[in-house]
Amino acid sequence: MLLFNKKNSNKEVAKTLKTRRLARNITQAELAELSGVPLPTLCRFEQTGEISLSSFLKLLWVSDGVEPMLQALKENPEKFKTMDELLKQDNTKKRQRARKK
Repeated sequence: MLLFNKKNSNKEVAKTLKTRRLARNITQAELAELSGVPLPTLCRFEQTGEISLSSFLKLLWVSDGVEPMLQALKENPEKFKTMDELLKQDNTKKRQRARKK
């Protein structure tokens, strides 16, 4: 069972992006310039995992990480444990929008 820990997850994401940066042989200063994210923000992100969403997306864009992120966010098809569960599935069309509040 995977337990979600925000602090460790943030650091893991930062570590992954740093690894991508280093694999492409790009310095922090170069990535900051390419992405438009201030250098101190990038340094803080790589150390703590804390960053705004807009800055994170800019870094992803430069690191060719937007497509994998979008794929990860797409809804996974339902998974069934037994054949009976599969056969009992509701085949009605699901709503494509949020309900009014």
